[in-house]
Order: sequence, then C-alpha cells, then structure tokens
Amino acid sequence: MKHAILGAGGVGGLIGACLARLGHSVTLVLRPESLAQYPEQLRLESAFGNFSVPVSRAAEVPSADVLWITVKATQLDVALTSFTKPESVQAIVPLLNGIDHLALLRSKYGAERVIGATIAVETERVAPGHIVHRSPFARLNVSSKGQALLGSTVAQLQQMGFECRFVDDEPTLMWSKMVFLAPLALTSTAGDLTTGQITSDPAWRQQLETCVREVAAVATAEGGKVDAEAVLAGMMKMPGNIRSSMQKDVAQGKRPELDAIAGPILRGGQRHGIEVPVTKKLAEAVRRRASLRG
Repeated sequence: MKHAILGAGGVGGLIGACLARLGHSVTLVLRPESLAQYPEQLRLESAFGNFSVPVSRAAEVPSADVLWITVKATQLDVALTSFTKPESVQAIVPLLNGIDHLALLRSKYGAERVIGATIAVETERVAPGHIVHRSPFARLNVSSKGQALLGSTVAQLQQMGFECRFVDDEPTLMWSKMVFLAPLALTSTAGDLTTGQITSDPAWRQQLETCVREVAAVATAEGGKVDAEAVLAGMMKMPGNIRSSMQKDVAQGKRPELDAIAGPILRGGQRHGIEVPVTKKLAEAVRRRASLRG
C-alpha cells in the first residue's frame, strides 16, 4: 500500500518507519524549507527494533491509499495547506490528540473518507529523521469503518509489536483515549512531574484520580463507554519515567495542545451541566506555566 505521513514528528516517524520496514511505500510530507536537508532514511530506536529504512519525501501530499495525519493539533491548519488534491487520497487517518479535529476534517474532506483513530505512545523526534520510541507500548485503535482498507496493515503492525484494536463505537474510541491522556497530560505538565512522581505523591495522585473521574463523566454524557477505575488501575502500572508530550512542549517553550486536550472536557462539562473543577484548575496551571516558559 501507499502511505503518506503528514507530520514527521515522533508519532509520524514511528508509523512511517514501521510501515516502511514492513514493505509499504511511505512518503513523508515536509515543509518546503525542510525538504532539501531532510534525511533519505528514517532511523528508529524502539523496543520493536533499531533500524533505518528509506522513505520518499515531498512538499505536498501525493497520491496515496492512506494519509496519516500526525501533526500537533496546534499545527493542523497550516499543515493542511500541503493537502491540495484530496481526491488523490483514498482514506485519511488522523492520529491527533483530542476529538474536535474529526469534525473539522470531515467538513473539509467528507465524512466517509476520514477514519477515526487514536494512538497511545511516548515517542519523540530527537533530530530530523531520528525517532526514539520511549514507552514499552504503542496502542493503535482504529474505527471499524477502516477495517476493510486497513485490516492487513494493522495486523502487520500488531505482529511488529503494536497493540491494535478495531472499535465499532466512535465516541467510545475517542473518549477512551481522552480519559487516559488528558489527566496525565494536564497533571504532568501542571506539576512538571513524571508518571512515577505523580502516583507516589498523595496530593498529585488525588488530582490525577479526580481528573480521570471528571473526564469519564463527560465522556459518558457524550456517548462514550469508559471505565474510570480500569483506567486508573492501568495508570498505576505504567513505567514511572514517562513524561507527556504536552509537558515536553511547555518545557521547550512551545505552544501546548491545551485546547485540543482540555477543551472538549471543559466545553462538554458546560454543555451537560457536569462540574469539572480539577480539570479546570489543572488547565489553568498549564496555561500559566506555558506563559512563563515563553
């Protein structure tokens, strides 16, 4: 299959390197000013293996079976300017944090073409073309509407080490990630703490647990089927050295994905009359920290 990757950061680099390793055709879509200097190979360091694979590079999205959109939510509008021929792509699979991007992409490119999907992973681009996959897991969940096209590809990724599922219910698919991601991202960034520091400190752990339950309440009201206690149990088993991508962005003076991650919870809470005071408090702490960092 032909795959285009819009967003050659940690997630896009991981997906692109693994697909190329599996024998798929992979094209990285890069900013025009980055194109000439970008390496012709992707180098991956991962529990799935350490290897380098050749990939194609382009300044615009080429003809492809699948376009994976893996940019930060804050970069989506600018990135889409390179997607000038939507008719040349069969399916669009966005792996952004948050939920609101689905409605935006479907309004632009059609509801049937956009396949809901999420990924849970800690991976980082440490240099152009050099990706380090830090977490021992990479969990890729895809809407069942994409199973006919992506079934064999997802099975290959699963054999490589990914944990993969096709999910029938899209609200459950999207909110299952949010109830895990948002509390960890907000808590780790507000306190500039690793997962181990959060879970070992009673005050921070209490905020994390309350935030999970707040997000779960909004998720349920939005039609998602989530289990807050199961999410918390999973969090307690996570490696203690994980840092969220939001936390890294703030530490580097970059704009965090605050609206994409906290926004659906705050707006959903207001829409359904659900109080989310800890989520709101953590979001404000992140906003202040980001402002101080630059």
